[in-house]
Amino acid sequence: MNWAAIKKTDIANGEGVRVSLFVSGCTHHCKGCFNSEAWSFDYGEKYTKETEDEIIEALRPSYIRGLTLLGGEPFEAANQVELVKLLGRVVTVLPEKDIWCYTGYTLESDLLSSSRARCPVTDEMLSYIDVLVDGEFVESLRDITLRFRGSANQRIIDMKKTLQNGRTVLKAF
Repeated sequence: MNWAAIKKTDIANGEGVRVSLFVSGCTHHCKGCFNSEAWSFDYGEKYTKETEDEIIEALRPSYIRGLTLLGGEPFEAANQVELVKLLGRVVTVLPEKDIWCYTGYTLESDLLSSSRARCPVTDEMLSYIDVLVDGEFVESLRDITLRFRGSANQRIIDMKKTLQNGRTVLKAF
């Protein structure tokens, strides 16, 4: 897996001050994407143990609320294999931090059902995520007044409540 950027004090992609990892590789190719250079799986730098260590260290300060995964596309199967290890480490070493993930996939039809996004670690990855922002960016539905999402079709899902209740629970703001 490659990564495009690591932002160590991000306030745009989730609640509070966050560490954000932008992974490379995305097959959605949404029109108007803000990060189209990260569509290529070869873009950026190789993700290594040192990269993971850097992210963990950046998460340690008390003013950092948590980790956000973006892309590219974190739920491309090739990316999930590495990301699930990172998320497992975050919840073990820094359980007080929350995890947000942005995906162009839709929870019910792509991540919980048979699809190209599903792989052997998808369910484990979902279990680590506190908030999932799902759905492709749709340029015609772009709305800059929305919190933490770019287009009106995208949803902000409370994953812990969703998995606990067996139905999709949207996060209230």
